[in-house]
Amino acid sequence: MLIDTHCHLYDEAFRDDFDAVLARAREAGLEACVMPGIDRACHDALLATADALPGFAFPCIGLHPTSVGEDWQEELDFVRQHLGDRRWYAIGEIGLDEYWSKDYVEQQMRVLAEQICLAARADLPVIIHLREATDDFLRVLEEVRGVDFRGVMHAWSGSYEMYRRLLGMADFKFGIGGVVTYKNAGVALALEKMSLDDVVLETDCPWLTPVPFRGKRNEPSYVRLVAEKIAQIKGLAPEAVGETTTANARRLFNL
Repeated sequence: MLIDTHCHLYDEAFRDDFDAVLARAREAGLEACVMPGIDRACHDALLATADALPGFAFPCIGLHPTSVGEDWQEELDFVRQHLGDRRWYAIGEIGLDEYWSKDYVEQQMRVLAEQICLAARADLPVIIHLREATDDFLRVLEEVRGVDFRGVMHAWSGSYEMYRRLLGMADFKFGIGGVVTYKNAGVALALEKMSLDDVVLETDCPWLTPVPFRGKRNEPSYVRLVAEKIAQIKGLAPEAVGETTTANARRLFNL
């Protein structure tokens, strides 16, 4: 049995064949998926999907870095105001993204630090999105040093050295997704030395589709391909990868 710890199942990409996507996921052995929030715009769709799939789709709330713009304060207030509405399973997806734009980097850093503190007070893990902003991310971690928080580095593609460094700064797991199946993927080299106890599986569907479906829409059932690739890299049976990563996910998100 597998858990997809990062799944945008509420996205419009699944609107036309949602039931078929769900059936394929269950057939592939998926027993649960964690659905990160992005911003106010996706909130209703996320909740509708979670409510339609109790015990299978677990909702999170957070402000994504690429949604930090002129109205960032209102977006952050939305997270604060709705944190007590229901049971959430993480604060996320939050983080830093300097790939698409650097116009609001300082605001992204402030929003990230505040949401880490929110998560710590609520005893929830964080889901961290990090793209081309490692130095600023390390600065935020220094800023919140002393805050007792846990979380997952989503779509992890960093080096073994950075993996070790981050473990020394917070209680992190590392989300491995479709990128690990790509030719010459650097994360495959790091994964050889990483402990499987620090790994959770994810798809980030409908994006980051693994081989052999790269270039097409990603979906939750493909998390099995990620597990099989990790098993190949680490010389383990796929069942062992599934068992360990599922246990890791259940502990991290308190599923």
